[in-house]
Amino acid sequence: MAELQGFKCPCCDGAIEFDSKTQKMVCPYCGSEFEMDALQAYDEELNNQPQENMTWDTSAGGEWQEGEAEGLRIYTCSTCGGEIVADETTGASACPFCGNPVIMTGQFAGALKPDLVIPFKVDKKAAAAALQNHYKGKPLLPKVFKDQNHIQEVKGVYVPVWLFDTDADAYVRYKATRTRSWSDSEYRYTETSHFAVVRAGGIGFENVPVDGSTKMDDTLMESIEPFDISEAVDFQTAFLSGYLADKYDVDADASIGRANERIKVSTAEAFASTVQGYTSVVPVSSTINLQNGRARYALYPVWILTTQWNGQKFTFGVNGQTGKIAGDLPMDKGAFWKWLLGVAGAVTAAAFALSYLFWML
Repeated sequence: MAELQGFKCPCCDGAIEFDSKTQKMVCPYCGSEFEMDALQAYDEELNNQPQENMTWDTSAGGEWQEGEAEGLRIYTCSTCGGEIVADETTGASACPFCGNPVIMTGQFAGALKPDLVIPFKVDKKAAAAALQNHYKGKPLLPKVFKDQNHIQEVKGVYVPVWLFDTDADAYVRYKATRTRSWSDSEYRYTETSHFAVVRAGGIGFENVPVDGSTKMDDTLMESIEPFDISEAVDFQTAFLSGYLADKYDVDADASIGRANERIKVSTAEAFASTVQGYTSVVPVSSTINLQNGRARYALYPVWILTTQWNGQKFTFGVNGQTGKIAGDLPMDKGAFWKWLLGVAGAVTAAAFALSYLFWML
């Protein structure tokens, strides 16, 4: 069966047709006209657009050597099912993720050995101080929260993270416009020129992190980034002494989707920054091909603090390397409405002043 081919307007995506009078392709929707040679070149550009390929080598981590994991234990939370790795001397009385009791179930086995670990630099006292400092400068925070809210648990946890390295070749197409206006004694004119903009090139990525634990909230984990990977060292079990280590339950292959998403966003931002000099720029399509993609397995240091107020539990994460903190706080609804009414009143007063000024003129 013969295939039918249609042509779309590069400006508005409407179907275009040949106009015998002008000998050009014309869009009946936006009125744009295209020379045949230019349209043919544009069509060839679309047909030659590279196919996307984002595959990875996910052979991360290593095998435990004989006797290397003998001093490690697994604590399993009976509520959320989290498996937390610690050394044999660590007391694990509560799950750092949900706050419920955990019990020791056995040796650490059946998992890869981490390639790297970033050691803790922020101690427990500094993590608690970071939470108190987090309360400052929050006008909508209930005043009694600081007094009645008490830290129930502070746990140092090594969170499993997959680190993705790759070289990316990207091809991005944009629709761009450039507008100029002028006027005469009777009319004001606006001319809009449309452009098809292409950007292609290479960009390298190193250590793109993806949380490998379903118990650790991804948003919370990414909110306390960045971690300085230059301070990472080869993994040794001694780094677990006095801390817990969450056992990964999302493997490297299952983490590829999030890694690709982060790479696509960063690539789009980098390439878009090079498209300048236009009134508007809209991305149309992009393809990314990865080369030499690989994943490594690392442990990141995180302090997890749990507090309770008015029967509600609040969880905070503190970057164990930098002290950066993130977490949700309650809101004083009364203070919120006062603030909103104050803003509305200020806007109304400003609008009234401007209207009075124009009336006076």
